Amino acid sequence: MLAPAGPNQRVARPHEPPSAAHVLGSTRMGRDVLAQTIHGTRTSLLVGFVAGLVVTAIGVAVGVTAGYFGGRVDEALNLVTNVVLVIPNLPLMLVLAAFAGEAGPFTIALIIGLTAWGWGARVTRAQTLTLRRRDYILASELLGEPAWRIIAIELMPNLVSIIGFNFIGSVLYALITEATLEFLGLGDPLALSWGTILYHAQETSALRVGAWWEIAAPSLALALFGSGLSLINFAVDEIANPRLRSLRVPRRLLAALMPAGVTD
Repeated sequence: MLAPAGPNQRVARPHEPPSAAHVLGSTRMGRDVLAQTIHGTRTSLLVGFVAGLVVTAIGVAVGVTAGYFGGRVDEALNLVTNVVLVIPNLPLMLVLAAFAGEAGPFTIALIIGLTAWGWGARVTRAQTLTLRRRDYILASELLGEPAWRIIAIELMPNLVSIIGFNFIGSVLYALITEATLEFLGLGDPLALSWGTILYHAQETSALRVGAWWEIAAPSLALALFGSGLSLINFAVDEIANPRLRSLRVPRRLLAALMPAGVTD
């Protein structure tokens, strides 16, 4: 509905600069850059959200289990989490993607999800350890409620802000990582996304011939979407932690402090 043409449709001359007919110019093959950017959004966001869900699910499961049960369970899961945190994520993903060959978007999402859950598990475990000592948790245990019900009814609602913070950050991380892997040529070049657009622009020497718009369009999309997710992440953090909220000065007090004759 939004794209002016098909992603692989030749509609212009090679490397045509931005104009009224083609707002973001064209590629070396004469394809509309705006159309490719719009169509590539679906793949990039799919990878980001799938990887974010996998990272959040594993991180919450490991963190809540370790924090609530403690003892040997906590020690074992904490050991696994430390191993995941110690291993550098990007080199590990490069190796896994290289072994997978031309990894498709779903494969890249799984690789990111299975290697980037350590930070979320650590934060969730720390919050669970804090909630574990609350009176209502101890009261539920004294009443003989099963562990699964305490976790689902008592713990999880109090972890919503942490889970949301973890999910949004994971989506942002997955989006940038997916673009990095595909830019390095480790993804499927036939699966159109922001990363593969950058990869094809590099392969066709877009910057050398002055076709800066072919690099700028997906890069700007990544920057704007990443900035939007970061702002949402900051808002979730402020909601979860009231101390971070900005001080709101009442209008009457503000009017009294303003010099005479100064208005909004």
